[in-house]
Amino acid sequence: MKKIKTLICDDEPLARERLAALLGGEADIEIVGQCRDGEEAVAAIQEHQPQLVFLDVQMPRMDGFEVIEAVGSDKMPLVIFVTAYDQHALKAFQVRALDYILKPFDRERFTDALQ
Repeated sequence: MKKIKTLICDDEPLARERLAALLGGEADIEIVGQCRDGEEAVAAIQEHQPQLVFLDVQMPRMDGFEVIEAVGSDKMPLVIFVTAYDQHALKAFQVRALDYILKPFDRERFTDALQ
């Protein structure tokens, strides 16, 4: 089975750990990296070329939208935004986000987004 290369980008260590734990139970997911800020996210996307990115909106150095702009929308993998801020949802879908999950979320909501 071919695995979906996935990157986790969030400035909060507990959020990264939670996403990694949830993704760890998915047989078709391979976590290729974790990033703490926007600059790390851009570098990791370019290096690992993941197919899916869990991306926080508000991070140091670059926010999630600046990450997408820096990578280029034509080269950006599928994005699921994971954030505590609902006011960015419309913009997220304008940049063709796959989904927009509000923290805190439960396993069911996470699974819905992943499907």
